[in-house]
Formats: sequence, structure tokens, C-alpha cells
Amino acid sequence: MNSASDPRVLISGFADESAADKSIDVQLAVMAALGLRYVTLRFVKSGDGVRNIIDVDESELAGIRRKLSDHGLSVSSIGSPIGKVKIADVEDGTGNRFTPFDRYLKEDVARAVRAANQLDCRLVRGFSFYHPRGQAVELWLNQAIDQIGCISRECGRHGLTFGLEVEANLIGHTGNLLGKIHEEVGHESLALVFDGGNLVTQGFTTDEILEQFRAMLPALGWMHVKDYLPERTARAGEYVNEEQLDRFVPADAGATGHEAIFSELRPQLEGLGQRLKARGIDGFFVDLEPHLRGGGQFGGFSGPGGMGIACRALCRVLESSKIGWDLTSW
Repeated sequence: MNSASDPRVLISGFADESAADKSIDVQLAVMAALGLRYVTLRFVKSGDGVRNIIDVDESELAGIRRKLSDHGLSVSSIGSPIGKVKIADVEDGTGNRFTPFDRYLKEDVARAVRAANQLDCRLVRGFSFYHPRGQAVELWLNQAIDQIGCISRECGRHGLTFGLEVEANLIGHTGNLLGKIHEEVGHESLALVFDGGNLVTQGFTTDEILEQFRAMLPALGWMHVKDYLPERTARAGEYVNEEQLDRFVPADAGATGHEAIFSELRPQLEGLGQRLKARGIDGFFVDLEPHLRGGGQFGGFSGPGGMGIACRALCRVLESSKIGWDLTSW
């Protein structure tokens, strides 16, 4: 039972996972029907195509903001792809793009900042850059730290917090590496975003994932919730073909060990909440990104039913960990 005395989290969700065509009207209707008060915006149908929210023009962002208000929803974070580009112009057999960093900061990062501010959101999700496939992370770590520091300071100038998500194939593909990056950047506008499913896909065991969560915990800003059934042949640290991942499951069914993760989180929630509120953030967000009907390098899909399944599974795990949450009930 969701007890009023339990420390609490704020449940959010990647709204685009609910709509096959990425229609913003469908996204917001589904998320509101689930009882969520917050959403993360990532992809939206715009004109004759689908665009990331940072690539939507200002007039359309204004319309989205009005629709959010009509549905009683606020934006927890911008699901931007910032940092999901090559750190160097090196041909490595991947389709990842490269943009010179000065231009990237002035164009892509500026668009993410604009979208966050126009949608009254304080969190921008991002990544730690792709190093050339086959080369050691250590060769590129210092450059990544410098570039992430620049992005963090730019976000900070606009009252935003930049969150680095742990994910396969990136320089910060483990919790330990992200902890080191955060320590070296040393800026209050940088936070870390835990995602246990992204660690399972790399072949890490439940115990190893808990250790990586502990490495991220001092700098934790929010977390994504997805889970995965490990492949029999997975080996930790190897390149992951994200387009072939097809074993995503709800939070109570995979190998992350979410109950242990939330048990570690529970005694830290009061301090985390105070730190986040000091930065203008409503609280600690637990963000549904289930991928139950498929996921890839830049997004995933669960459908309305899948989002409902994932939300109920998350609530069960939170309840067993004695952590409270808020969903609308009328």
C-alpha cells in the first residue's frame, strides 16, 4: 500500500512510447489517462515527419505547452539526443554523425536549451559521446569531460540541469565511468541518469548493476525505468547492436534488480529531493521508458497498453521498497 509516511518519488514517462505515429495529442491523452502528472517529451509528429522535441519550432512548442496544460501535465525532462554523436570525425563502421563541437554547442545544445525553457522544464537528458568503435574509452575520456563540461555550463547559465544517461557504446557506458566524468567536470548543473535496462543489455549481472548504481548515487539526478532479460551470449563491455534488442520487460521482470536499487535509493530520497528543489526541480523523477514493443538507439515503443503494464509494475516495485508515489485518481 502507498503509505503517506513513505519517502516519495515523482513518476514520469516518455510520452512518445505511447503513440505509434508520435502524435502529441495521443501521447498526452494516454499519459493523462494513466494518471501521470509529468511526462518526458522526446519525439513528436511535426509537419510531414517525426522530429525530436529540440527540433520543433517555437510556435509549435507554444502549442504543445497549451496542450500540456489542457491535460494537466508538466514536462519533467527533455529527451534530447545531445551527446549521442561522434566525439571525433573517424570512420568506424557506424552510422553515428559527427559535428564539430563549437558548432554543436551553438546549434544543437542551444535548441535543447530553448525547448526546455519554452516548456518550463528544468532537466535536459543527454549522453557522453561515441568514441570510435574498437578504440579504448580512455583515449577519449578527457575530451569527453571537456565537452560535457561545456554543455553543463551552458545549461547552467539558463537554469537547467544536464543529465548524463548510462548507455551502451558511449564513453560513459558504465556507472563507474559516469561517476568519474561527473567528478572531473565538477559543476552543479551536471547530474547522472541511471537506467538499469541499459546495463543489462551490456551483459552486466544484477550485482554488478547495483555496484554501478552506487557509483552514480552521489550525483544522481533522476532515473529511467526499463528492464531486460539478459541474452545468453552477452558479455560485459562488448559493442551492443541496439537495433537487435528485443527482450525488454517491465521493472519487476528483468535482471536489473530494481527492488535492490530502490532499497538503496530510499534513504537518500530526502537529501536528493532537497538538492533538486534548490535547483528549481519539483523532486526526484522516476521516468518510465519501457520499450516493451521494441527499442533502438534513439527511442522505443510500448503502446498505450504497454505503458499501463509498465506503470503498474513500477508501482508494485516501489510499494515493495516502501517508496511512495503520486498518480491522479480523479
